[in-house]
Amino acid sequence: MHAAHSGVRLLPNAITVLALCSGLSAVQFMLGGNTTAALAAVALAALLDAVDGRLARLLDATSRIGAELDSLADCVSFGVVPAVVLFVWVLRDTGVGWPVALVFAVCVVLRLARFNTLLDDTEAPPFAKEFFVGVPAPAGALVALLPLTVSLQFGDGWWSAPPAVAAWTVLIASLMVSRVPTLSAKTVRVPARAVAPLLVAIAGVAAAVIAVPFVALAIALLLYLAHIPYAVYRYRWLEQHPSAWEVPPRQRRAIRRTARSMRRLGLRPPLRRRVAGAAARAGARAGAAVRRRRSGDEDGTRPPRRSRRLGLRRNW
Repeated sequence: MHAAHSGVRLLPNAITVLALCSGLSAVQFMLGGNTTAALAAVALAALLDAVDGRLARLLDATSRIGAELDSLADCVSFGVVPAVVLFVWVLRDTGVGWPVALVFAVCVVLRLARFNTLLDDTEAPPFAKEFFVGVPAPAGALVALLPLTVSLQFGDGWWSAPPAVAAWTVLIASLMVSRVPTLSAKTVRVPARAVAPLLVAIAGVAAAVIAVPFVALAIALLLYLAHIPYAVYRYRWLEQHPSAWEVPPRQRRAIRRTARSMRRLGLRPPLRRRVAGAAARAGARAGAAVRRRRSGDEDGTRPPRRSRRLGLRRNW
């Protein structure tokens, strides 16, 4: 029984080692001139990195050595390796190529160091676990290699010019060490009715990856970049309504509608620790305020028409 448990605990660490080997193999492929295999090796390392942590939590096989191994493997696979790949590809033709590669690798190390320290932060609000602080290392590595992905599909262009690649690399490195919130897939919950459509979508993605792998990867990376403004908006909204994170999504949408209605009325929605029925309470206050402004009646017993048109109900 003990041996079986040891084998289970070893499995996530074995996947982490495979991810490290895949990342390091990208350097060998790049030095041999096989840019396609180098990009595929980094993408495989990112996929394995996404699997090992979830598998460890699923099997209850998390350990301190596993966390340290994962962090060190990420430093190599998503910090050193992309920097070397980009340098060998086009950055070595510029005078700032090596400094740019160093900046990218150092930013990944700093990003991972901050991530490890945030794991012990007990003062973070509960909704913070829905977000990463900055772009995570695997996503940052793949996004930094986006010019190479586009070049493999469409050939050389302005996107493969050394100045453009250098500027892009520094930009992505800055996003990784920034405090810009990005969504974490760890807290994503799939409703039961969405399972079948999701499986169909996964099949479509798999078909696209087989048919046009570079186009599919480029689109996925662009969609990831496009989600960042939404993640910032969502984080700021939850920061203003921290208790809303604990309620079901449907009730959270009701709170958003109520908040928008109150802003149109020139009112400020109240912040409460408990938000069950918050939409109804906020609507009642909005209706009462409108009625007082219109008639000055403090003892009225009838909700105003404006409140009824907004679909709000007062607790009388």
